[in-house]
Amino acid sequence: MTLINNTRADVPVTIDESLCIDGCTLCVEVCPLDALAINPETGKAFMHVDECWYCGPCAARCPTGAVTVNMPYLLR
Repeated sequence: MTLINNTRADVPVTIDESLCIDGCTLCVEVCPLDALAINPETGKAFMHVDECWYCGPCAARCPTGAVTVNMPYLLR
């Protein structure tokens, strides 16, 4: 596993916790698969990796750019 800006680089969607706004739920609200959730302990978003389809509304909606969709090579 590689960490880039406090995020895992081997998963489809990375969330930079240093940019993620505590208690913000915008990315969670727009995910059509409910693949994102808010950690009740930290107030930050996290990803249910196996449920993501790389569709991108979460990254588009994030006001700080904390959410990044890492499109797998085979899907490009």
